[in-house]
Amino acid sequence: MKQIILIFMSLLCFSCPSKAQKQAANTNVQSDKKILVAYFSCTGTTEKAADAIAKAVGGKLYRITPATAYTSADLNWHNKNSRSSVEMTTENSRPELGGEVLDLKDYDVVFIGYPIWWDLCPRPVNTFLEKYDFSGKTVIPFATSGGSSITNSVKQLKKLYPKIVWGESRLLNGSVKQAGEWAKQVIK
Repeated sequence: MKQIILIFMSLLCFSCPSKAQKQAANTNVQSDKKILVAYFSCTGTTEKAADAIAKAVGGKLYRITPATAYTSADLNWHNKNSRSSVEMTTENSRPELGGEVLDLKDYDVVFIGYPIWWDLCPRPVNTFLEKYDFSGKTVIPFATSGGSSITNSVKQLKKLYPKIVWGESRLLNGSVKQAGEWAKQVIK
């Protein structure tokens, strides 16, 4: 019995330090890249994912803010006359933005997050992408959605903005922990 206990204790001692080292390695992902996490969110879902990404990679969080905030009536996609419905059915709609002005020269990587609207990114994201110069940056899209994939929105972004260097995209409907883990992997 003593031998079994000693063997068990030895195994425990040898396995614990390696687990601790692996955990430390996973949580200390430091990048020499300067990272911006820009996001558009009306309900807070995309904001949570963006916050987790910013914390995981040490990036600056930036909210893409429309000059006029969306109301719940504006977001009623069942109403063809709601603001979001009209914007999304008007391809060249580019809502004016408010919020602080960015200096993108300070960043190497820009994560850009948004909810999926009509299988695309919302029009304020297009306004943001057209407002700034993304030369020399890698732009990494992420999205949240109740039922759509990110595929069509990314395809449309690449078509509209072919000069941007696009990184690996991801739909982040899981936990905020998953968002952070993905972000650490994608910037390595």
